[in-house]
Amino acid sequence: MPDKISFSDQHTSFDFDQQLSKYQKRVETYLSSALDKLPAYNTVLLDVMRYSTLMGGKRLRPYLVYATGQMLGLSLSNLDAPAAAIECIHSYSLLHDDLPSMDNDDLRRGELTGHVKFGEANAILAGDSLQSLAFSILADDRMPDVVTEDRLAMLSELARASGATGMCGGQALDMASEYLDISLETLELIHHHKTGALLRAAVRLGALAAGETGRKALPWLDQYAKSIGLAFQVQDDILDEIGEARKTGKKPKSDQQRGKATYPGLLSLKGAQKKMAALYQSSLSALTVPEASVYNTLPLQACAHFILERHY
Repeated sequence: MPDKISFSDQHTSFDFDQQLSKYQKRVETYLSSALDKLPAYNTVLLDVMRYSTLMGGKRLRPYLVYATGQMLGLSLSNLDAPAAAIECIHSYSLLHDDLPSMDNDDLRRGELTGHVKFGEANAILAGDSLQSLAFSILADDRMPDVVTEDRLAMLSELARASGATGMCGGQALDMASEYLDISLETLELIHHHKTGALLRAAVRLGALAAGETGRKALPWLDQYAKSIGLAFQVQDDILDEIGEARKTGKKPKSDQQRGKATYPGLLSLKGAQKKMAALYQSSLSALTVPEASVYNTLPLQACAHFILERHY
């Protein structure tokens, strides 16, 4: 775990850890309830889904859904479904990323990965089922103040961010680039899709739930989300280089061993750290445009600061 992070500007302070913990508990309760509603005739499948979804994690994507939606005036009851849906997609992606045919990892968050603990076939099916559950939650669950048009836009957003135009497309590019000398531009293209797409979608889901108010805020929210999405991956690469296994929950230098291009590899460790700092400043700049001045953006600023400082 990182040291306790509190964020402040010249006017006010914000306890990011406390707010993150609040959102973590809320979305985990919601996810647990959604999993409990599934039929129990295949207990192994449900065991893998529960293990992979509730075994821990930062829950940054739900945090961004909640923080963005609340900033735009929505109550939490309107944001539970999109927060849970995007975390289901994230959990499914990790299950599949860890498979022998993909990254072949045996540790995730310091625990055995799904295919190691339950078998490869069960891990594949659980990932498929979590993807389906995400869209079921977003299509059917209660969002009392979200109109049908905006719910459809949210479904479309999550689909684009998850598939060939987003996360899966980025993963395919990443696999195709292993053991190749690729440019910085190609590396950024990979990670804007593989990692950035879901983080951007989390912000956009919170905004789209707010209807016209949220749509008007999308230009500057998109710039913020694009910056933190890439920053998250740069910090991942830095942690792969210098992080401690007991904090990161995975083997150090695993990306190098798989022949993956990384920001420290292309820019040097110092260059990657400078890139990280520039992306952090870009994310803050997006939140200081005149259109954002009427909102309390401190929770989003604090999230960017967490990404900069995180150790896991």
